[in-house]
Amino acid sequence: MAENELEQQNFEQKILKAKEFLEKLSNPQITINESLKLYNDGLKELEVAQKLLEEAKLIFVTQSNNS
Repeated sequence: MAENELEQQNFEQKILKAKEFLEKLSNPQITINESLKLYNDGLKELEVAQKLLEEAKLIFVTQSNNS
């Protein structure tokens, strides 16, 4: 698998994981402690996804400038 495909897959996995956390947070039966943990875990997933997106953008811009 190419590096870009792996990064894309990781990005998509991070976004899907964050969506799962969001769905769990929508449960009215969830405790405060559980909701805080899910919230923090979701933020971590989104931060990693954002970094992957920025890296991909940098690679794209660099390759475009070299063409």
